[in-house]
Amino acid sequence: MIDAFKTIARRGLFLFDAETAHGLSIAALKSGLVPGCALKADPRLAVTVAGLQFPNPLGMAAGYDKNAEVPDALLRLGFGFAEVGTLTPKPQAGNPKPRIFRLEKDLAVINRLGFNNEGHAAALARLLARRPAGIVGVNIGANKDSADRIADYVEGIRRFAGVASYFTANISSPNTPGLRDLQARESLSALLSAVLAARDEMAAATGLRRPVFLKVAPDLTEEGMDDIAAEALAHDLDGLIVSNTTLSRDGLTDPRFAGEAGGLSGKPLFDKSTAVLARMRHRVGPAMPIIGVGGVSSAETALEKVRAGADLVQLYSCMVYEGPGLPARIVRGLSALLDREKVASIRDLRDTRLGYWLAAKV
Repeated sequence: MIDAFKTIARRGLFLFDAETAHGLSIAALKSGLVPGCALKADPRLAVTVAGLQFPNPLGMAAGYDKNAEVPDALLRLGFGFAEVGTLTPKPQAGNPKPRIFRLEKDLAVINRLGFNNEGHAAALARLLARRPAGIVGVNIGANKDSADRIADYVEGIRRFAGVASYFTANISSPNTPGLRDLQARESLSALLSAVLAARDEMAAATGLRRPVFLKVAPDLTEEGMDDIAAEALAHDLDGLIVSNTTLSRDGLTDPRFAGEAGGLSGKPLFDKSTAVLARMRHRVGPAMPIIGVGGVSSAETALEKVRAGADLVQLYSCMVYEGPGLPARIVRGLSALLDREKVASIRDLRDTRLGYWLAAKV
């Protein structure tokens, strides 16, 4: 039933502009119109990362459930974890509409949303009201007009320490002017010091130590990757998320919206983001967890992220085209691939194509 999306629901949603369709999909999940999917647990897919036990390595990336409205509905679709946000201290409207564009021929999306969200208070109320079940991360950012962006990240840690399974500090969106400047080494050092100090302060107060991940852009120079890896290791960061959307338009065939400003995601991002993932794995070594994001549309592409160095994998944009049945198809497909590979754990396949992706073009 859930795969009827590809023939009926998708056609209906695509009659609307992309942002309206997104809102309708959230409403459908909230109302229960989209059924959950009962997946048989496969212990070979279970992964322990940063002290958290994931039932499978596939997660919903931040950007879909910006206001923490449907994390549990997403988990019922088959995801092993879900990430809400990006959340900023104060509500903000984001950039002017239209600001999301489907590139259907390329199975891609361009967005310039600009951290539109209802703010910390609204999301916190929703997360406090849910029954703690499943892994739900909280992606935190800074308000566009903030006088102290690092303070905004610190506030996010303090506000959500009691409800977040983990945190993601998003410094890599291209749609908030100057935000990616926080990836520069001196700024990044200051950010990580402040965020991790706040995390440790809240851990001492609550007894709950939440892992902190850093989400980085795919549009990094080799020197930029060196700096991020060095600071992540120096600060004993819990992990990296590689990567956010790209400003590149390489490989697009759909000319209709290719000139729109914003970050590109979806299938065309796969190769670039996976090559950057491998480079970051090479730099940080085998111990630091990495979540691979960008262009995941199938069990094969999810597993390729693992082969390139990822411990966990996230998706979002490809579900726009494949529908809510995609996570369950991927999880079942991963089990089938492990049958084929005759391995006891998906972890056994991590880094097995690291060399290939290190040689790939960024």
